[in-house]
Amino acid sequence: MNKKDGNKRGGSRPNSARPNSNKPKPPMPKRSQKPKKNTTLAAEGDAKKPQKTSKPVNNIPKPLKSDDIRLNKYISNSGVCSRRDADIYIQSGNVKVNGEVITEMGYKVKPGDVVNFDGTVLTPERKEYILLNKPKNFTTSNEDDADHRNVLELVRAATKAKIQPIGRMDKNTTGLLVFTNDTDMIRKFSLPNQKSFKIYQVSLDRNLKFEDLEKIAGGVTLDGHRLFVDEISYIDGEPKTEIGLKLRTPNVKVVRAIFESFKYDVLKIDRVAFAGLTKKNLPRGNWRFLTEQEIINLKNI
Repeated sequence: MNKKDGNKRGGSRPNSARPNSNKPKPPMPKRSQKPKKNTTLAAEGDAKKPQKTSKPVNNIPKPLKSDDIRLNKYISNSGVCSRRDADIYIQSGNVKVNGEVITEMGYKVKPGDVVNFDGTVLTPERKEYILLNKPKNFTTSNEDDADHRNVLELVRAATKAKIQPIGRMDKNTTGLLVFTNDTDMIRKFSLPNQKSFKIYQVSLDRNLKFEDLEKIAGGVTLDGHRLFVDEISYIDGEPKTEIGLKLRTPNVKVVRAIFESFKYDVLKIDRVAFAGLTKKNLPRGNWRFLTEQEIINLKNI
């Protein structure tokens, strides 16, 4: 046998050690479809009392989510103040739960607990978030004005919650305005240093000069404070009296002040975008509830 033959046959194993390939093999026994009996457990079962078969893990019900809520959040949900301010009231001893003064930070309120805040029993409201496309001649001011109506009239049918607008708009400014009873969100979007963008379409009494546009783009100083403009441009297909302005400041009055500082009269201001929200499918004077994703986006800004 040469080397090649040896390799083909798997080496130089003696013929006497090989099984007779001509001998018929016994038939394979059929495997039982039943599970094998564990003889070890069977033997132990004689000595021990048989145990009940446990249910599969997937069938075990998950524990119910606790309805407990942190005290400062409970107070904030009632609409009286923000969580941060609630912490101050708690530390000052002005909050009682079931008649007992609570000063512990992180204390959790259970369902059925009675929370007394500065002498008043609180009833938390469900958080509501509403977007309005504000029309002209409606004011956000709480002061009585016989000539102009309040924007709350436009969203009164939406909810019974004590909502209020985020920021202020004068009677002549139109566009997007968010209402909510979430005091934390109201406070967040009222801070001077904002991360969120607001986009305005501004109508001027005359064409905006290109050199003035460039100066505004570089930032302007108003009342001794430097204001940075994120973006300013002419609006495509419109006269050069129509300007697009992108800012982070929550104060709408700043928009008018920018152009007035360059001796332009502002005829109209329309907020077309607010923190990622737009006027798409929302005609003037109409409102809608924010979607869950939109609420999450606002909270994550």
